[in-house]
Amino acid sequence: MDLELQELADKAIRYASNSGAQYCDVRAETYERKSALLENKEIEYIRTNKDKGVGIRLKKGTWRFCSITNPKSFEQIKDAIDAAIKNTECDTRNKNDLYPNQPNKMKIDFPVLKKPELEELIKIGIECSKIISNTPRIIKSVVSPWYTDNSKYFTNSEGSEIIQNFTDVVVDMVATSHESGLTQSVNITEGGRGGLEQIINNIHHSAQEIALKASQLLDAKLAKEKKATVVMNPDFVSLLTHEILGHPSEADRVLGKEMAWAGGTWWKGKIDHKIGSEELNVFDDPTIKESLGWYYFDDEGVKSKKTTLIEKGVLKNHMHNRETSVVFDTPPTGNMRATNYRFMPLIRMACTCIGNGDWKIDEMIKDVKEGYFISNMKVPSIDMKRYDWSISCQYAQKIENGEITDLLRDVIVVGTAPEFFESIDACGNDFTIRPITNCGKGDPMQSMIMGNGGPTIRGTATIKSVN
Repeated sequence: MDLELQELADKAIRYASNSGAQYCDVRAETYERKSALLENKEIEYIRTNKDKGVGIRLKKGTWRFCSITNPKSFEQIKDAIDAAIKNTECDTRNKNDLYPNQPNKMKIDFPVLKKPELEELIKIGIECSKIISNTPRIIKSVVSPWYTDNSKYFTNSEGSEIIQNFTDVVVDMVATSHESGLTQSVNITEGGRGGLEQIINNIHHSAQEIALKASQLLDAKLAKEKKATVVMNPDFVSLLTHEILGHPSEADRVLGKEMAWAGGTWWKGKIDHKIGSEELNVFDDPTIKESLGWYYFDDEGVKSKKTTLIEKGVLKNHMHNRETSVVFDTPPTGNMRATNYRFMPLIRMACTCIGNGDWKIDEMIKDVKEGYFISNMKVPSIDMKRYDWSISCQYAQKIENGEITDLLRDVIVVGTAPEFFESIDACGNDFTIRPITNCGKGDPMQSMIMGNGGPTIRGTATIKSVN
């Protein structure tokens, strides 16, 4: 952490408190991202981005927020705080109190087993691009490796002083095939919180896999529209969990405070009500190590913990900040996060997952007389209440008499949340966390990284191919 920036944050707390703020917190952050883009084995660009600044959130009757990029003096911060406090005095609306939180003083360095260097990442990227490009019928390979070094200092008027230093390493890859007027693309993202160890063990295999599948999809069949049994692999389950379980579990959506941009939720007021089958267990867990959603304290200084959201089909809890916790009379869950210091924190998923079961995958498939095996996330389309949903997959396969047969392309899976949740009759004994790097929420829009995951699951939905 930049010591001058940290000192400015401490001064900001003292000044805001002496100026009449009921509560104040400051996030001082430094960030460096190094990235490259490779297309068809050639480097298109190499970039380095650096950023640092402070975000100040204060409460005096109402909330106000301001941020300063690369502050040169305390006068800049003082002027921003003065303006924020002046604006609060013009607004007579009241907000709920904050749920009590234990102050913490701690420095945490997340482990990095193999320090990333851009040259090594580019080398890996070129190797992956060659694997993809050298596959028959592939016309384009896109590989984007990147890593970030992050340092976050959180302090507030209650006495917290928390530093978290972490590194993220990610590779995005796309393989595109073309023949006889038909084009198919398969993509994957690999990576996590840590060093090069997050990608080096599986990245070449992933490149080979997406290239092969993109080529094979040129010969794939289309699926006729049909309601049927579907077995979904963990990558597809990750996006499904994100969209129809994670987002509607954010308490600000439940309270209707996100309706303008990201919608609400159909299960408002259904705590302790059954909303799915007994096979459905869902949790959010920022303590899962190496996930992109791994952290020890959120952006309110609340210690992270695993939160049970759904237990045996019964809705048990939402994700909370210190303010919504007062409304629901439950402790905060440690889910208040911002993209960076420039933004006011919002309630966000960390690592939301469906819990695994005890089914072996081949047994789940063997039980299906006629159905579909759905693989890998693509594009979601969800209504404002997260009730009606459709999510396209990268490919699917028919299941006939317990055997996987024809490969299918351009497949969309369609369902309604309560009907689909109730239909889940098996969860596999596998479990996978997938990296999510572009979740959007808020106004102004904030893009957030996180993890989502789960096992292979089985349920009922409508599938169809869209040309």
